[in-house]
Amino acid sequence: MAEMKDVFGQEPHPVEDDLYKEPMRKRRKSDRDQRFRAFPSVEQSALKEYEKLESRTRRVLSNTYQKLIQSVFLDDSIPNGVKYLINRLLALIEKPTVDPIYIGLFGSTGAGKSSLINAIIQQAMFLPVSGESICTSCIVQVSSGCCAQYEAKIHLLSDQEWREELKNLTKLLHRTEELGREEADAWNRDEAVEEATWKLQMIYGNGAESKNYEELLRAKPKKKIPTSRVITLKAEEAEELSIKLDPYIRTQRRDWDGEAAEMHIWPLIKHVEVTLPKSDLIPEGVVLVDIPGTGDFNSKRDEMWKKTIDKCSVIWVISDIERVSGGRAHEDLLNESIKACQRGFCRDVALVVTKADKLHLPEYLRERKAGNQAIQSQREAVLERNEMIKLQRTRILKEKLKRKLPADFKVLEASDLVYTVSAQEYWQQALLTEEETEIPKLREYIRKRLLDKKRRTVTKYVTEAFGLLLLTDSFSSTQNLPNEHLHMSVLRRFAEEKVELLEKAIGQCFACMEQPLQEGVRTARTSYRCILRACLVRSKGNQGFHQTLKAVCLKNGIYASRTLARIDLNEALTQPIYDQIDPVFGSIFRTGKPTGSALMPHIDAFKHSLQEKMTEIGIRSGWKYDSCKKNFLIQEISAILGGLEDHILRRKRRVYESLTASVQSDLKLCYEEAAQITGKKACERMKDAIRRGVDRQVAEGMFERAQERMQHQFQQLKTGIVEKVKGSITTMLTLASSQGDGLYKELADVGSEYKEMEKLHRSLREVAENARLRKGMQEFLLRASPSKAGPPGTSL
Repeated sequence: MAEMKDVFGQEPHPVEDDLYKEPMRKRRKSDRDQRFRAFPSVEQSALKEYEKLESRTRRVLSNTYQKLIQSVFLDDSIPNGVKYLINRLLALIEKPTVDPIYIGLFGSTGAGKSSLINAIIQQAMFLPVSGESICTSCIVQVSSGCCAQYEAKIHLLSDQEWREELKNLTKLLHRTEELGREEADAWNRDEAVEEATWKLQMIYGNGAESKNYEELLRAKPKKKIPTSRVITLKAEEAEELSIKLDPYIRTQRRDWDGEAAEMHIWPLIKHVEVTLPKSDLIPEGVVLVDIPGTGDFNSKRDEMWKKTIDKCSVIWVISDIERVSGGRAHEDLLNESIKACQRGFCRDVALVVTKADKLHLPEYLRERKAGNQAIQSQREAVLERNEMIKLQRTRILKEKLKRKLPADFKVLEASDLVYTVSAQEYWQQALLTEEETEIPKLREYIRKRLLDKKRRTVTKYVTEAFGLLLLTDSFSSTQNLPNEHLHMSVLRRFAEEKVELLEKAIGQCFACMEQPLQEGVRTARTSYRCILRACLVRSKGNQGFHQTLKAVCLKNGIYASRTLARIDLNEALTQPIYDQIDPVFGSIFRTGKPTGSALMPHIDAFKHSLQEKMTEIGIRSGWKYDSCKKNFLIQEISAILGGLEDHILRRKRRVYESLTASVQSDLKLCYEEAAQITGKKACERMKDAIRRGVDRQVAEGMFERAQERMQHQFQQLKTGIVEKVKGSITTMLTLASSQGDGLYKELADVGSEYKEMEKLHRSLREVAENARLRKGMQEFLLRASPSKAGPPGTSL
């Protein structure tokens, strides 16, 4: 019975068996209507059908699970086949409905991220907005749910995480010698010093910047910090929660005489989760993420910054219309977003140009090319200018994406790569219509994205459940299958041969990285001094850069602040390698036709070859006695290899970042040495120490070691894939050939559950056809309806 505990140690989450019984049906139907009310009626109908399919499938799985538990509960030992089934059933029952879709709004200070979120969720001043200073000081996630109230959870740094930051902040502010007046002024104007001072004063009050680490550990914060490290706020109305939330997420500026403004604990905040009740505009399952543009000095917050970017399946790069035409900050944001496509889950990048109603008409008319149609109003000028920006920025963005990503990457086929939006006009509509502000267009994109994911997830879920019920039902069969051992032996040998071929194909796929890696290393060796010079030499000299450089060294080559552009020496030094490998790396992890450089198509080809072989053996050898088993094997292979794709996506970040991780590790002692330098001309001496350290490591093979580390990561990924495939296929075939040991005849009859599951599986096609029919009707009606007229323009 000890064995029983491992398998049945936890019950599945209760599934609503009475989902379709009165009177609960009405209440649950109402709940479902509320959840989908952000969608038009046509899309609501499709979502409800998929929701119903999923709920009924969970009910069938739960009933099957309970029957299996009861049939083997008193047995001393449980055959591996039944263990496998029970664990798979439990995993499917507890599987989340749909993993959230994270849409990252990624932009610099003042770009309009918060204003855009406020417009999308139809709450004008929900997140703090200001054109004069940094407002949102941390990552803020906004989603809708089934809660009755507006709710915010403010997650704080743990005590250990704050101690780590406190130690670095005090090191940054520590001066071991008296400075001359000029040097002291330069010190005080240093951005890193200003930010460190600001943080300490906010938590401990004025004068905290002059205390050492031990003194601050003993000091009492000005505001009590909850031991749970989570602050929960609730309110009946959005405005009420906004007022409560504002002090936590708005960065407070110090007033002109240097005294800290009202004290808040934003330096301790990791991130904030805001949940809206049953939004009419944002469907449940979508998370809008306000992401600051540069990361954070705190290691944990900076790590969360990167992970948040990487988990977003969609990234909108936010740039206001006056900054979109250039600037380093804008380029840095685009580059970081493209890297997220390489190392993370991002599949869609778009540029969202905010404040698109701003236009100085006389200047625009003066610069406008002659020969165009005459402009009659401010509105016409804005619309014309916005359309031009879309065309120009789409072309530029596509060219940039093509240089970094494979030619068939899906984002390159997107019809909308650039949006021009105006949150202000969305509320006022003095110049533009609601549609022309393109806020509704972004909402439509969100809805379509969720609907498509729901369709794919439910289809996969029902198909996987059907496969399990096929086998479970076959275990109750008492028929003796002729030549069963022979059939499975043939299949097992075939699978072993195909696994060997798959291993070779993966090796060839990863071998495509060797040449670009070598070329990248050669380029990095010849260009690293120029790159280092660009990072270390400032146009204003060393004024205000001394402690910033020290902060870079304290954080092993990385410094992120709320006001300066992000500095990452490790990434800069390895950029020539990434420039060479990016297109090939993207090709390896793309989906598409099975070519030599693409990984997933090889795995798909492996899956199809096994499924075809099973069908062939079944037809040739007379598997008519056990068609359920054949169908189970076909379905289960899809489930196994589908899980493998998730494993690969999670591992590719480690592979991609191995270059910078290797360089950072090699330069660690160099950074530590530079961070210890103090006294006169300390900034120049720190730069010299970094230069010498980098020269020494390059001479000793730093870039070659980085190449080897990435190749080693690829090798580990290949080994992991092959081992997972071998183990899963072996388990599956053993399970399928294990019938007839006596116990299976005693299993509970799940025939009714199998028949129900068979109906649900057949209905997948019907639901998909209904959705296509409704969509076609909707498109026809939209084409037939007259277009909306815009507001009257302002005459010239």
